[in-house]
Amino acid sequence: MVANGAVTDQDKLRDQQPQDTPQSSQLQNWATAGAKPTSAAISLYRTHFPTFSCQEDCNIITDTASKLERCGFYWGPLGVEDAHRMLRDAPLGSYLIRDSRQKDVFFTLSYHAKGGPVSVRLTYSRQKFSLAGNERSFPTLFALLEYYVSSPKKSLSVPYRKWQPTLQELCRKRIMSITGGGSQISDLPITRVAQGFLLEFPYKL
Repeated sequence: MVANGAVTDQDKLRDQQPQDTPQSSQLQNWATAGAKPTSAAISLYRTHFPTFSCQEDCNIITDTASKLERCGFYWGPLGVEDAHRMLRDAPLGSYLIRDSRQKDVFFTLSYHAKGGPVSVRLTYSRQKFSLAGNERSFPTLFALLEYYVSSPKKSLSVPYRKWQPTLQELCRKRIMSITGGGSQISDLPITRVAQGFLLEFPYKL
């Protein structure tokens, strides 16, 4: 998996299970406090997503799903074969996030390693995200990505996007790189509207 900041061959976990995954947008709609999905929805979720044990878990996963929809490199219920096919022709280190096919796991990281495309489950436990099989954990999925993108071995380099980023998105990324993240946004001499846009995706990815 990951040792000293590098994704290693011995811990690569293929994600080959049958697909049962609903869209992340459905997750956002149904995971709100007090929401009561239909019996069909309940049946669907029991085949894939774990039950939230507390409101904090619900809030974290819902916020993660919302930010994934804005990031440009989240591909929803993309299958492992299609993900690997796309990444095979992409530059080394290209990566994307997709819905996991593994029961009780929300998301999977697929990336182009030296030996070819691989997929690694992103586990969530105790309000932390980590690569499956690795003890290092992070407060957000995006903090995890930022860590491995910035690691010396560069196992991850550039996101494999569904669309080209807009000028505004490129500016946001640059601002986040300069300020070090969203915690400094409130100190910038900009309007609240601009602050809101920056905080929609306050990461250097």
